[in-house]
Amino acid sequence: MSDPSLNDQPLIAHLIELRDRLIRILVVILLFFLGFIAFANDLYAYLADPLQSLLPEGASMIATQVASPFLAPFKLALYLSVYCGAPMILYQLWGFVAPGLYDNEKKIAGPLLISSIFLFYAGMAFAYFVVFPLVFGFFTTIGPTGVTVMTDIDAYLSFVLKLFLAFGLAFEIPIATMLLIKAGIASPESLKGKRPYVFIGCFVVGMLVTPPDVISQTLLAVPMWLLFEVGLIGSRFLGQPKSKINEDVAHDPVGPSESPVVAAITNEATEDDPKDSETDEFDLYAPVETVETDSPIIEELDKPEPRDGDDSDEGPPKPPSA
Repeated sequence: MSDPSLNDQPLIAHLIELRDRLIRILVVILLFFLGFIAFANDLYAYLADPLQSLLPEGASMIATQVASPFLAPFKLALYLSVYCGAPMILYQLWGFVAPGLYDNEKKIAGPLLISSIFLFYAGMAFAYFVVFPLVFGFFTTIGPTGVTVMTDIDAYLSFVLKLFLAFGLAFEIPIATMLLIKAGIASPESLKGKRPYVFIGCFVVGMLVTPPDVISQTLLAVPMWLLFEVGLIGSRFLGQPKSKINEDVAHDPVGPSESPVVAAITNEATEDDPKDSETDEFDLYAPVETVETDSPIIEELDKPEPRDGDDSDEGPPKPPSA
């Protein structure tokens, strides 16, 4: 790890650091909001341009609630502040968790973090420049004759923010795919075998998160499937999965990060372990081994004492009777 001193911090120190980083995030969002609120009406007009450019002549957007002319641009400025502050938000979260990562994990997490921000913005741009004109063009022309399209500004804002979030998250599929493969949760072969299910799942997700029309559903499902394939291709450049590395280390008696000194101490400790054939001297139920010796003194002491009437051993000479 890069800074071992950070790993020994108590819980209070981690909470203080988390509080400081959350305050920085709020300050950044507040600065963006103060910059956007002054141009909130212009920003809303730019956001509504894909729909207003397709409205029939004489039609316009309306506000059905009293506070909508103020709240709709206000909410737009707030959401834009969060979206624009996303790099700073992710950077602060990265700074909080980075001390707990290894160097090889940091090398992978850094590019993935940057690419995830880029892909999220790419998904929002795809929704605005490609999806909105097609979807609004379909909705404004499919209505019955005599019905004038007059969309509420608050309902329009909720609709486009939902699509922004859906396409932004959908464009994160390559990152999710590569993380699954790198973590060993799935393998490229298993994901390739599940292509039909992934293809159908993309259309199911597109049906659930987009308006009930085939155009927007297809415009979300097809990029999701293509980005899944991009994730499979990108996983080839991440190296071996984590489970594969752990398996190789388990088969290797001396791991790749184990020093020779540690290996020597481990081997010495293994050699000092009692063998199965050795008898523990504190085992009360262990068999007692007899040790044979050729010492004549020991043999004489081990002889049993003679019993009465036994002539095999005369014993010591008796004193003469009086």
